[in-house]
Amino acid sequence: MRDVIVVGGGASGLAAAIEAARGGCAVTLLEQKERTGKKILATGNGRCNLTNRRMDPEACYRGETPGFAAQVLGRVTVEETLDWFGDLGIPVRDRDGYVYPRSLQASSVAEALALEAEHLGVSVLCGCRVTAIREEDGGFAVETEDGGVWRAGKVILAAGSKAAPSTGSDGSGYELARSLGHRIVKPLPALVQLVCRGKIFKQLAGIRAEARVVLLAGGRPVGEDRGELQLTDYGISGIPVFQVSRFASVALDRGEAVEAVLDFLPDWSGEETEEFLADRRRRLDYRPGEKFLSGLLPEKLGRVLMSAAGISLTDPAGQIPERKLSRLAGQLKGFRVEVTGTRSFDSAQICCGGVSAGEIDPASMESRLHPGLHLTGELVDVDGICGGYNLQWAWSTGILAGRSAAAAERRVGH
Repeated sequence: MRDVIVVGGGASGLAAAIEAARGGCAVTLLEQKERTGKKILATGNGRCNLTNRRMDPEACYRGETPGFAAQVLGRVTVEETLDWFGDLGIPVRDRDGYVYPRSLQASSVAEALALEAEHLGVSVLCGCRVTAIREEDGGFAVETEDGGVWRAGKVILAAGSKAAPSTGSDGSGYELARSLGHRIVKPLPALVQLVCRGKIFKQLAGIRAEARVVLLAGGRPVGEDRGELQLTDYGISGIPVFQVSRFASVALDRGEAVEAVLDFLPDWSGEETEEFLADRRRRLDYRPGEKFLSGLLPEKLGRVLMSAAGISLTDPAGQIPERKLSRLAGQLKGFRVEVTGTRSFDSAQICCGGVSAGEIDPASMESRLHPGLHLTGELVDVDGICGGYNLQWAWSTGILAGRSAAAAERRVGH
């Protein structure tokens, strides 16, 4: 019988296994993929955005249990996490608050975690899919697909969400938690591209433009962000879209109408935009309509906005009537697209939803339903915005769970 079994060898699972082993526990980690840390390799476009120094949990994390993320992150902070990685031989570089390993290689982070686990004597078994967890004789029995049964005093469930299932996050952790009586807030794709209605997107595929994205659900603004917008053949993508996408997922799941309002001139007011267009019409009165916005926006995007304002693409710009110029300003500042869905879990970086945080003690990540069971990382109903926040959540919850499990085992041992 082991002291601790960790189910899942991703970021939070490895952190938990390391901390539990440092606390003197005999630890076994069960990972269903062929190697640990597979999802880490894809983070930060392969560079691994470890965390972010601009930490405001209330603004950067979402979920149904207000304040839960702040309590956890107050116990294992960003600075403590960076010291923790320093002990693993991972110095960092800071890019305006976004923290990466100095190597800029996610593989170096995954390797450091694996080497530390090995050094501490963690027994790591890959290709080992857990199918059931049950309480037994003051501890837990963990069953695997090959018929094996592993027993331990403590279990740390770190099996991930449903996002990017090819990396091992296939949703099986939700079912394990549900079988133990935990409530699961419906998992939905988050940090994901949005699918929009309209033939125009095939014309606009590949265009990138600075924009503010305001998401409306049922006509009400529910999220907003600004950055480089990417237009695709199916809809919209890019960081500002990812940041508001979880609100689209939730609203669409409720059956609400969802729109994205795109502001392609976010630094200008509506009045400034109208004045600019009037001056441009005067200066460039000879240009055909299709070239009127050339130099301001990508040409294909300019043509779509001109057509949306009802302006001829062939007549000279000097003939654009005042009312249509005003309409063009409106399109530039508030081009509306209907959002009909999100891309699938395969494309999502994370999920919103998961095990209800109200059923977990934020001081230890221990289940309030089953003492000795800890739940970490993406499995929990907490999702962060882009920028290293979800990895910080994984480190904080994993470290906290591992330490807490080890401390509890020491008390039992004495």
